[in-house]
Amino acid sequence: MPRSLLMVTLLLLVGGSLYLGFAGSQRLQFEPQKSVGEGDVAPDFTLQDTEGNRISLSDLRGKVVLVNFWATWCPPCRAEMPSMDALNDAMADEDFVMLAINIEENGRTIVPEFLAKNPHRFPVLFDDQGVVQKSYGVYKFPESYIVSKDGVIDDKVIGAIDWAHPETIAYLKSLTKG
Repeated sequence: MPRSLLMVTLLLLVGGSLYLGFAGSQRLQFEPQKSVGEGDVAPDFTLQDTEGNRISLSDLRGKVVLVNFWATWCPPCRAEMPSMDALNDAMADEDFVMLAINIEENGRTIVPEFLAKNPHRFPVLFDDQGVVQKSYGVYKFPESYIVSKDGVIDDKVIGAIDWAHPETIAYLKSLTKG
């Protein structure tokens, strides 16, 4: 092995070892939390909506709640919103509430502009500090939770779906009856 290649290899090994030793001694500033799922009690939260109202999940006990985490920069999130609007209309006479939680730090600035161009009739809440996102362990978008009347998560959906599909509507209506 040529001497210059040997020196580079040695420097990489020593430098890498020093870095790993340093990195291993540091605490993570962010410690990932376990994601909640089916059968777990849905973590309670209180967030402000686009109208300035404070909405708490616990205040909705007795209703089926669809909690959807989304962002304006997320194409699948934007793609599923029309079907969420259609679902919201289909469930208007049921004990059902849809909550779309925007997770962007600058959501209070960009969401109103987004909604002006893409109007929807369901509540949009702001989690600009990421507190609720973290309590649910959400890091894939969109991610949705169906919370039953007793506050327990009945289903978790990662990714965009057609919320207005007849089977989805029938499933949610059955939850409102039970």
